[in-house]
Amino acid sequence: MTGRPGHLPERLAMLTNTEALDFLTDGLLTGREEVPSIRLNEVTEPLPHDERRGDLRPVRDLIEDAMAHCLSEGLRPTQADAWLAPRLHAALRLSRKEAADPALWNYLALGVAPDHVVWRWLSETRDGKPARVATDRFRGPYHKQAFSRLWWAAELFRDGADYEPVVVACGNQDVLNTALRMSVISHRPTAQAIVRLAEKGVINTGREVNALLGAVNASAATLMYDLLAPDAERESRPLLEWIDEAEIARQVSRSALPTGPQEDPAPPTSVSVLVEYFSELFTDAPVRGRAEAVEA
Repeated sequence: MTGRPGHLPERLAMLTNTEALDFLTDGLLTGREEVPSIRLNEVTEPLPHDERRGDLRPVRDLIEDAMAHCLSEGLRPTQADAWLAPRLHAALRLSRKEAADPALWNYLALGVAPDHVVWRWLSETRDGKPARVATDRFRGPYHKQAFSRLWWAAELFRDGADYEPVVVACGNQDVLNTALRMSVISHRPTAQAIVRLAEKGVINTGREVNALLGAVNASAATLMYDLLAPDAERESRPLLEWIDEAEIARQVSRSALPTGPQEDPAPPTSVSVLVEYFSELFTDAPVRGRAEAVEA
């Protein structure tokens, strides 16, 4: 099984999409080979800043602890997402502009923690074919790449400084995988309303989640949620201060959730409006298997 890189420098780095391709070998994707870490670090580019948040060791330790947490608790690798997403977000302290650059995520997956990617994403053997990791988990779009998807889930589902909604969203793979593809999820009251419905048990199964999210997305084409349920005006200052505080911040806690930027949460009234509206949408949404259960 692919293990920890043999060479870990002091700082995180950037690995372009083009350079990343050279390391996506069949041996790595099937978990049989290591990443040649010295050669990989020879083709990286430095981060555009020299701040403490670019230190590699705290991020590597955090990812190792995510795997150890699951192993010690007898959890499946998929259950690492809910534990790691808020802590990775708090450890990296990125702006959205910085997070939009795939070069950082390529480096995290290939240069820092390829063992985690293989551990989390190595599929089961099917039809006699060897188990393998899809290439887009190492180098792929933001909603599929192993670490990018966690960061964006934390960014879009956190409620101001509160990461608890992130744990709920990432604890349901159907919410995580489907919602990240939807542009409407950038509307904070929408994101919080979906989390609220998951918390209340209105949506549980994959079929129910997909039915609701499909209805929410379709409705957004004709109804502007930001008019029905306006969000609060967001300022850049709390985020910039939170990023600056990385210079003096303690290591991200393993036992308690971290605290995000001190932004105002989504307006509770707007969230409540959408919870009620989405509940009505879900009542009429076609859920495969629900009609048969009612008739029985």
